[in-house]
Amino acid sequence: MLAFNNLKKGVRIILDADPYEIIEAAPLFKGRGHSVLQAKIKNLITGNVISQTFHPSDVFEEAELKKLQAKFLYAHRSQYFFSEIDQLSKRFNLSQSQIGSQAQFLKPEQIVDTLIYKGKIVNISLPIKVRLKVVEAPPGVRAGRAEAGTKQAVLETGATISVPLFVKEGDIIEVNTQTGEYVKRIE
Repeated sequence: MLAFNNLKKGVRIILDADPYEIIEAAPLFKGRGHSVLQAKIKNLITGNVISQTFHPSDVFEEAELKKLQAKFLYAHRSQYFFSEIDQLSKRFNLSQSQIGSQAQFLKPEQIVDTLIYKGKIVNISLPIKVRLKVVEAPPGVRAGRAEAGTKQAVLETGATISVPLFVKEGDIIEVNTQTGEYVKRIE
C-alpha cells in the first residue's frame, strides 16, 4: 500500500480499479488546515488525463505492471501496431489516445517497453531520450529577442519541435520524449 507521502511523479497507483500514473504532483498548503496534493494522473488503459486532489488520509494500492519489449511496426488511422521482438506474428495495437503525446516520437522498427496489467497490454513506454533525423528546417534567421535563437523543425516521425538556429536539415538530434524538447545535436 502507498501512503500520501509516497505519491510523486512517475508512481503508478490503482484508482477505481484502473491503473493510473502520476504525471504531475504539487503539494498545496491550506491555512490552518492540512496539506493536500494536487495531481494530474493518466489512466494507463484509456489514456485520459484528469486532475485529482489527494488527502493525507488517502491510501492506495500500487499498480503492478509487468514490462515486455516490443517493436513498433507502423501507424494507420490513429492506431499504432506493434509486435513481440522474437515473434513477429504476435501483434497488438494501441490507440493514439492510449499512447498519448509520445506517439509523435515513434518510428518504425523502434524498440519500446510495453506495460502489461492483469495479463493485457495497456500501454507503451518510450525511452526518455530518442535520436531522430531532422527532415525539414528553415534557415536560421535571428530576429528579435523574443525568438531567443530557436526555430521550428520537422522530424522524421512528423513531429515539430523547437530547435536552436544551428540545427539544419539532415542532422540527427536527441529529443526528450516526456517533454518533447530538443536535448542536443548528435551529427
